[in-house]
Amino acid sequence: MGSQKGFLSAIHSSYYNFIDKLGKYVPYILLAPTLVYMILFIGYPLVQGVKLAFFDEQGRFTTANLDYLLNSELSYFWDALKYTLILTGIIVPTQLLIALLLAFFFTSFRFKGRGVAIYVAVLPLTISDVAAGLIWYTMLTGNGFLNKLLINLGIISEPIQFFGWEYRNMEILAIVLAELWRSTAIVFVILFAGLQMVSQEYIEAAEVFGASTLQRLRHIVFPLILPSIQAALLIRTLFALQIFGVVWVLAGRDVPVLAGEAYYEQVSLHHSGVAALYALIIASISAILGAIYIKFFKAKYLEQ
Repeated sequence: MGSQKGFLSAIHSSYYNFIDKLGKYVPYILLAPTLVYMILFIGYPLVQGVKLAFFDEQGRFTTANLDYLLNSELSYFWDALKYTLILTGIIVPTQLLIALLLAFFFTSFRFKGRGVAIYVAVLPLTISDVAAGLIWYTMLTGNGFLNKLLINLGIISEPIQFFGWEYRNMEILAIVLAELWRSTAIVFVILFAGLQMVSQEYIEAAEVFGASTLQRLRHIVFPLILPSIQAALLIRTLFALQIFGVVWVLAGRDVPVLAGEAYYEQVSLHHSGVAALYALIIASISAILGAIYIKFFKAKYLEQ
């Protein structure tokens, strides 16, 4: 009997020693799937992109693709960079503002049909960028819904022209409208979810101490939803820098963007190295802006 107890005690001791040693490796085991994913779907494509952009078929380092991108008359790089940054700079802040207003509205007011209204607000999220571009092209064309409505109301006498090389500013407006309609929903969903996490106890305590609505927003609500704002900005900026479908449908190369030029170089001109270089530039800009967001939109309570 005593030997049996000693045997069981030895087994228990060995088991707990194994668990104790294993505990040191648990973080690495948990991180392993993420590391494998990043190596296969981010690391490997990134390495291949660098090889395509800066090495020739014989494996020798070359700057031919970079010279073409920066100096060739066939390259629209500088215009593409300019319009991509302009569209990102207009679309992302505007979407953030609209999404914040919608999130505060649906959080502050409870009314009949609120669920349906939220559903309608997020419905454009289910529509692809190409489909959104086609919808807005149909609405904004010379014989489209908008022009017919404005003419019937007597507001204008001739159709407003949105499309064509000579109307590039109007094409940019059409792209902005389509993107605001299509993708503001994703920012709204993130911010709305963040507002749901703000405890009403904090708000009520601030009211007891006489804090105004503006003070409650500034010192309680906004600091607590900063992580949500950060996440929304990161996701939306990444997508904005890759904007392609809506631009291609509404403007083509009249308004060149980085992703569109990458597509054109690869599909039409078969310049794989130049297309890879465009992709690397998009990734680099995304990484820089992401670092800025992480630096300046981190909540103070998380830093502590």
